[in-house]
Amino acid sequence: QVQVAESGGGLVQAGDSLRLSCTASGSTLIHPGMGWFRQAPGNERVFVAAIDWDGGSTDYADSVKGRFTISRDNAKNSMYLQMNSLKPEDTAVYYCATTADYDLKHQASEFPYWGQGTQVTVSS
Repeated sequence: QVQVAESGGGLVQAGDSLRLSCTASGSTLIHPGMGWFRQAPGNERVFVAAIDWDGGSTDYADSVKGRFTISRDNAKNSMYLQMNSLKPEDTAVYYCATTADYDLKHQASEFPYWGQGTQVTVSS
């Protein structure tokens, strides 16, 4: 059974940085497509960033471009989201998701495997 787990969330002030980590059971090469989504209270889950199997291609939501960086280390079965210049509107539960597809995916429905989420709270 596939298991996905996030870590690294927390409470920070506006302008601070956080690094989220995601580990998928087994080799991440079994889950070549990976992505981050977030869900704020009362809102739907939305796309944040995606990365392909070797990290050669990435994509970001407009709201995080230039501030967030997605990366992966297949040797460590891990994916990361470096979040800089955090804003209060970045406050949400952040989810890691994986798929067996190699292409970049942007829709939550395209990812069959999800972690439980990690809370990120940015105070003003």
